[in-house]
Parts: sequence; structure tokens; C-alpha cells
Amino acid sequence: MLRAYVLQGSRAAATAIATATTTVASSSSRGSLLHTTAVLSVESARKRQSRLTKQKNLAKREELQKKAAAARPHVVLGTIVGDDSKWASCDLARVLVQPEELSPDAPSQTVDPPAAAGANGNGNGNGNGNGNGNGNGNVQVPPPSLAFGIGERERRMLFEHLPLLSADMSTRREMNAMQKVMKVEEMTAYHEKELAAGMVQANLMAKLVDLRNSNAGGIAFENRKRIIEAFSESGKPNDTGRTEVQAALLTLQIRNLWNHLNQFKRDIANRRSLRRLIHQRAKLLKYLKRTNRDRYERVLERLGLEPGAVEGELVV
Repeated sequence: MLRAYVLQGSRAAATAIATATTTVASSSSRGSLLHTTAVLSVESARKRQSRLTKQKNLAKREELQKKAAAARPHVVLGTIVGDDSKWASCDLARVLVQPEELSPDAPSQTVDPPAAAGANGNGNGNGNGNGNGNGNGNVQVPPPSLAFGIGERERRMLFEHLPLLSADMSTRREMNAMQKVMKVEEMTAYHEKELAAGMVQANLMAKLVDLRNSNAGGIAFENRKRIIEAFSESGKPNDTGRTEVQAALLTLQIRNLWNHLNQFKRDIANRRSLRRLIHQRAKLLKYLKRTNRDRYERVLERLGLEPGAVEGELVV
């Protein structure tokens, strides 16, 4: 019995020692963890200053990049982003067909045939009649937007001279067909009737050649015609091989394609065509800069382009 009592006491003592050891170890590890975490979280003043300086430098670099991107000209349009004043005031923008010319409310110009005022008909077939020349009407022509490449010379011929010449020819044929000589009054009346018919035909012709009734192809043809006339050399009209003319035509194509791609963003084929046209224009202007610096600077102003949009590496 004494032996059992001793064995039970030994077990109790061992249990107490084990419990005390576990408690001490737990307290030591817990205190050690708290102490270690506090030490590691402390940042030296030198490291903190380095971190703040790095953040400041990165923010400054980002701000400089944003300013440089805002000041960099658009590689497609050739102007500073958000500033279209240079394009609006350049020669190329002024020679193109304006929206006002295609407006249905555009005013028309009254054109009268150049009849000889005060000329008396003497019966010899000159067809002047009473000389008032209005033919009971006039031609309403929209100024100056005519399609099919009709210029000022063709305008005068079609709407001023042709009705009068047609009336003169008809009067002469009528006089030759008659067996007797026409009286002055008869010749004048016939001439006025034919002139009125000619004016009706001229008004119909004016509607046919009105640029407002043309399709996109007709408007593009008129734009190309105006560009060739404006950018050709003074002594060589219609010089399509001139570098300035080629650069202006390419700029027009580039702007038209850019407007198209803004509307149809999935047109991959025209996106490649736009990239090709931009590099082709840069190649032409690079050649012009190498051969004649004055012409190069002048054509950049006339096309509304910044030098940075056509020089160096172009990323489209």
C-alpha cells in the first residue's frame, strides 16, 4: 500500500512539472514572437527617405511623359492633339469642298447671256434681235461648285455664250430655209423664242452639273482637281508629279481614311492602308527636305502639318 501511494505521488509530481514546462515554453514563445515582430516592422529613416524620393521621381516622370504626349503632334492628322487651328487656316483646308457649298440653301448666281445691248437687227442674219438679250429668262448657277471639272471658262461658255449662239444658229437656219427674206420683226421674234428655249436648256444643264447633286466620287474628283490647281507651280499648271501636289493628295486620303476608321473601327484592311499612306507621305517630305529645305517648310505650313508628325520614327 505504501508502494502504491509513492507511485501515485510520483505521477502527480511529473504531471505538475510537465504542465509548468509547457506554460513557460508557451509564454516564452509568445513573448518572443511579439518582440521579433516589433523589431522587424521598424523602418530606418534612411530607407524611408529613399522610398519617398523614388515615389516622387516616378510621379514626376509620369507627369513629364503626359506633357510630352500632349505636346506631341498627332501622327495621322499632323496637328497638336486638341488644337485644329493650324489645319483650319492652312491652304489645303481652304481649297477643299466646304460643307456650305453642298448645303441645299446655298445661294444661286444669276447668269444672263452677253447679248449686244442696243444692237439693231438689220435683217442680214446676225441674230441680235432687239438687243435686250435676256431671252425671257436667265440661268441659275450655284457659285462656284460645279461638278465634272467645269471651271470658270467652261461656265461662261455653257451658261453665257452657248444659249445666245444656239439662238443665232437657229435663226440663221430658219432664214436660209425660207424662200423669202425675213422681216426684222419676224427675225427678232424667232430669235427671242429660240433664246428662251436655250435658257431653259441651260437651267437644266445647271442642275445636272451642280456639285450638290454629285455622289462621293464626284466630290472627291472636285477636291483632287482643286488640290492640283492650288499646289502646282505657277508656270506649270496641272503638274501632278510635283512633290507638293503628291503630299497634298496623300494628306487628303489620310484624313478621309481616318474619318472612315473612326466610324468603322474593325476595318483592318483600311487600317493597314492608312499606315502605308502615312509612311509614303513621310518619305516624300523627307526627300523634299533633303533637296529643298525652303519648299519643305513652306509645304508643311500649307498642309497644316507639324514637323514632328512626319519626321523621325512614326508609330501608327
